[in-house]
Amino acid sequence: MLKKIALWTLGALVVIQFVPYGRNHTNPPVGAEPKWNSPETRETFFRVCANCHSNETIWPWYSHVAPASWLVQHDVDEARANFNVSRWGTGDNDGDHAARMVRRGKMPPGYYLIAHPEARLSDEQKQAFITGLDATFPEEGGRGESTGEKSGYYD
Repeated sequence: MLKKIALWTLGALVVIQFVPYGRNHTNPPVGAEPKWNSPETRETFFRVCANCHSNETIWPWYSHVAPASWLVQHDVDEARANFNVSRWGTGDNDGDHAARMVRRGKMPPGYYLIAHPEARLSDEQKQAFITGLDATFPEEGGRGESTGEKSGYYD
């Protein structure tokens, strides 16, 4: 009986690899980034948040294997739709919520930190990051001004 369950499970895992969702591992061109308040804020953002909230996603090995690929694709698609620093100035970003989400511990999500230990921040790093996000994405007008460039993002 156990052998039969194992074979069915293995067969199901093989079959789901043919589901096309979760394989769109594209990174559209970077249009423009926000005017970061400092290079440190940008560096921390790219270490902690950019895999989902930019067009510069680094697709890990498990993002090629279903069902993990489905979860990763969904998270990246949703994150890019809500807040994407690679499409700054297009009017469809909620940058003014970035610091609030980090402050409340909602970003980065706990499950992300399991696979990405480099995204863990000490209390001191987290506070500095929140301060930088507040300065980069102020509450009023947090959709931000774009530099219109792909480099030289700082004031």
